[in-house]
Amino acid sequence: MGKVFRAVALLLVLGSCGANYSAPRSLDNACGLADERPKYFRAMQATERRWGVPVHVQMAVIHQESRFVGNARTPYRYALGVIPMGRQSSAYGYSQALDDTWREYQDEARRGGARRDRIQDATDFMGWYFDKAEKALGISKHDARNQYLAYHEGRSGYARGSHNAKPWLLAVADRVASRAETYRNQLQTCRRR
Repeated sequence: MGKVFRAVALLLVLGSCGANYSAPRSLDNACGLADERPKYFRAMQATERRWGVPVHVQMAVIHQESRFVGNARTPYRYALGVIPMGRQSSAYGYSQALDDTWREYQDEARRGGARRDRIQDATDFMGWYFDKAEKALGISKHDARNQYLAYHEGRSGYARGSHNAKPWLLAVADRVASRAETYRNQLQTCRRR
């Protein structure tokens, strides 16, 4: 009887340690988001210290990519409207990093155990990516709009100007920049509390 009880207790403890992948309630309020998910805020602060990417820029890009849902995936594609053909891309996690780009990050940053559904790893990945974009393309880490465009299109796509042929993407990048500015203003007030 003791072994069964210990096994059940262990399962309950392990089950309660599961990740919370639901979106925060305070998506439009940076202070509320930081209060609701302090772990997220600490991860973004660590990335800002390591890579120089401001918290508000990280927040705006993560909001656009996954709405802070850790296990976010792209939708399925369907043939004839009913036959599943797989996902639109391999993008996964908070940062919606693609498989190949994630592996590049793991190799270059020596973070082999990093996971896209862990906020600390996702924000560090974004810091690494934005740092590379700044070095290769001259995009400031404070420039949410152009960093987002390089993030979405890839550094080589951005260098070719592929984003300029996509009005919908330019509009999304403008929204990311606007949200980053809103988050920046909000963070200035809540840090004084």
